[in-house]
Amino acid sequence: MDARRTDVLPDVTPTRSSGRPALALGLTLVGLAVLIAAPLFVYPVFLMKILCFALFAAAFNLLVGYVGLLSFGHAAFFGGAAYASAHALKVWGWPPEAGILFGALVGAGLGLAMGFFAIRRQGIYFSMITLALAQMVFFVCLQAPFTGGEDGIQNVPRGHLLGGFVDLSSNLNLYYVVLGITAFGLFAVWRIVRSPFGTILEAIRENEPRAVSLGYRVERYKLGAFVMSAGLAGLAGGTKALVFQLATLTDVAWQMSGEVILMTLLGGIGTFAGPVVGAALVAALEHYFATSSFPVTIITGLVFMACVLLFRRGIVGEIQHRWRR
Repeated sequence: MDARRTDVLPDVTPTRSSGRPALALGLTLVGLAVLIAAPLFVYPVFLMKILCFALFAAAFNLLVGYVGLLSFGHAAFFGGAAYASAHALKVWGWPPEAGILFGALVGAGLGLAMGFFAIRRQGIYFSMITLALAQMVFFVCLQAPFTGGEDGIQNVPRGHLLGGFVDLSSNLNLYYVVLGITAFGLFAVWRIVRSPFGTILEAIRENEPRAVSLGYRVERYKLGAFVMSAGLAGLAGGTKALVFQLATLTDVAWQMSGEVILMTLLGGIGTFAGPVVGAALVAALEHYFATSSFPVTIITGLVFMACVLLFRRGIVGEIQHRWRR
């Protein structure tokens, strides 16, 4: 039935902006060129942190920006995948590509289990259910013997990619691998949003009762988006565990869920580049003010207040809005 009703979608979905494909392509190529040259001027590990959180924020934005589901438990997918990848790499001795893929699959599996219960509710009830389920994952990571408890999993080996072809002990080599993973994840988000599936998700966000009346099985679409978002968050978490060679309770704590919400809000909900900009901003604040005597949380809060007052749609969202005007 879904395939027969695609002709009615323009009536229930927001109008897509035609945009300027040439300009968007040009900006993308410029941004990619900057990222390729960036490790020559900036510490690669810091850049890899930005890339991991950019992918995490983009995965979260897929759910909140295009489906309208605000999750308070995305840390469960990010941190759960980090633990899974770290355990597979250190204990089972898996190669890095298999360990990261395993983390993404664990994140998607957790998303399927949590989403099965969460999508039955809407609004704040959905958010609180995701938070409660994420806290259950947190306590499992705290008590399970293979997670190392409060110490976490440390000294995770980076190994060699592609059967020894690429030595990931080099920060520069690892940076380009992480850049490729992040580029793949962002492209996946872009493709999902631009597909007919993404159009239906936006229709559900704008008017769910109308989408139901047209015959779409809304719960299936929302569950599919939830699992995709969780899988991409798991990909970010597994990559982060490889970069920093550890997985800790910080990755799965509720504060991490709040941090990714902050990143998305700062950059702009429902924009493609917004989560990337928000992640870069938050990571830069934490990095450069970590040794400051002034609490970094207060600085982040002040920046957030300034963005709320000056950029009501987020930084990228406000720029796009003014550009259209």
